[in-house]
Amino acid sequence: QVQLVESGGGLVQAGGSLRLSCVGSGRTFSDSAIGWFRQAPGKERDLVARIFGNGITTYADSVKGRFTISRDNAKNSVYLQMNFLKPEDTAVYYCAAVRSSSFAFTNSPDNWPYWGQGTQVTVSS
Repeated sequence: QVQLVESGGGLVQAGGSLRLSCVGSGRTFSDSAIGWFRQAPGKERDLVARIFGNGITTYADSVKGRFTISRDNAKNSVYLQMNFLKPEDTAVYYCAAVRSSSFAFTNSPDNWPYWGQGTQVTVSS
């Protein structure tokens, strides 16, 4: 069982930055893939970035070069540094965990069993 708590959301102007944090509990955290997803009103929940237990990271095309995901297993934490934010980045951001190293399997949010409560990110133009 893994429990996740996000923090760091807020209101920022376009071009600004935010850093989201996800703190997890459970002894399997360091072996788990951790993903950041986002969901805007009326839209599906999309994978933004993920980091596997071996440190490999992937990003959605829409955030490449602007967002950076990292993890500190000693603190059971994963971070999402978001720079050059755009109004279209506005959404509720969720972190999620799954014990998997498969790119294909972790593409779908349906395959991630553990979720945080979400944190709102609003980017004004």
